[in-house]
This record gives sequence, C-alpha cells and structure tokens, in this order.
Amino acid sequence: MVNWQFWKRRTPARILRLRPRGELSDAVRVEFPELAPDVRTYLGQAAYLQLGYFETLTRLIRATPDLAEKEALSLAAGAALRKHLALLAEIREEDADPAELMEPFREPLDAFRRATVGARPRETMLTVHITAGLLDDFYLALASGYGERGRRVARILRADNDRRQLAELLTETIRGDEEWRALLSLWARRLVGDTLLVARGALLLDGDGRGEAARAVEPVFTALMAAHARRMDALGLAS
Repeated sequence: MVNWQFWKRRTPARILRLRPRGELSDAVRVEFPELAPDVRTYLGQAAYLQLGYFETLTRLIRATPDLAEKEALSLAAGAALRKHLALLAEIREEDADPAELMEPFREPLDAFRRATVGARPRETMLTVHITAGLLDDFYLALASGYGERGRRVARILRADNDRRQLAELLTETIRGDEEWRALLSLWARRLVGDTLLVARGALLLDGDGRGEAARAVEPVFTALMAAHARRMDALGLAS
C-alpha cells in the first residue's frame, strides 16, 4: 500500500474545524489541536488534487467514443480545471510559485491516482466521483482554519463540480445491470481506504495515529463518511 504520510515534515500552523457544507451535517462543528499544515502547503496540495481530477477526466474523454459520455466528462473536467486555476490564483496571492508548491505532492498524488484508476471507464468515473467528493469535503473542512484565505478557498471548493451527468451515467449503469452494481459497489469500498489515507496524511498525527489527536479527528472522518454514504445511496450503491 502506498504511504500517504507526506506532510509529516511540515510544521503545524492552523486549527482545523469542520463546518457544515451541503451534504455534511449542520450539527457537525469540531475543533481539535493544531494538526493542519501551513497555508502554502495546503494550497499546493489542494491545487494539485484538482489538476489530477482534470487529467483523469480528460484521459477518459479521449478513451470514450460515446458523445453523451464525452459531454458528461467534459463538464466535470472543466469544473476541476476552473477550481485548479482559482487555487493557483490564491497561491500567487501568497507571492509563491504554484509549480514549486505543487511539486512535493506530484509523486504521492500521482501514485494515488495510479492506485485508484479503474480497469474500465465506469470504474474510473466512479473513482473521480468518490475520491473527489471525499477530498473536496475534507479540504473544505481544513479551509476554516486559514482566515480570509480559507474563506476564499472554501468558495472555490463549493463551486459547482458539474458531476451530475457523470453520476447519472453511473446510476443508469447500476440500475440496468446487477453485475455492474456488484462490481462498482466493491470498487467504491476499495477506493475509500486509499482516499482516507490521503486525508489522514495531510494531518500531523504522532506515531501510528492512535493517540489523543487521532481520537480528536474521528468526528471529522465520521462526518466525511456520512456524506460519502449519501453519495453512494444516490447512485444506488451500498456504502
């Protein structure tokens, strides 16, 4: 399994709070010790994640002959690119070089994408829907610790992801074929583990991650999984 603990060398600089957003419960509001990275580190990874979604989706466009599917993929790819470019603008507001801030995350996040790409286009579509949903929620939770910069990033992450048509394609496949339902349900469960490792790797947890700080973050991951379960239910899959 790929080791996603690639922020451990960074110095914690922010308080992490989980604020409500869309699918997240309005009752969730969690604070815990300083486990989040400095704002430049945060922006660098958030920007590279969006670039990764864009790259995965554009590869699917090239590999998909159906025009309706190309449209669905193009909408989602365009939304990811817009978010990526908006995050690059925030990095430049920090008087930083976007490429320099993203570079530390290229190797581990490319490894994550390779580990979660599907053998078939529908699996890869589900990969984007599941992993982007979980990680966008997580980085939105992190954003609340960065003051005005975080509020601007939150607005970027809350922007329409244009994945509705993608979700509709997946739903049609699942409803029309029990074998696909079983396969995609299994695939989604495999995706969650690696995706949560990426999120945990963004936090500075001591040792093996089972200390007091680790226990403090559990409500955040509980909320993320509740939102994930609702996304799965909407597709017609069991989480």
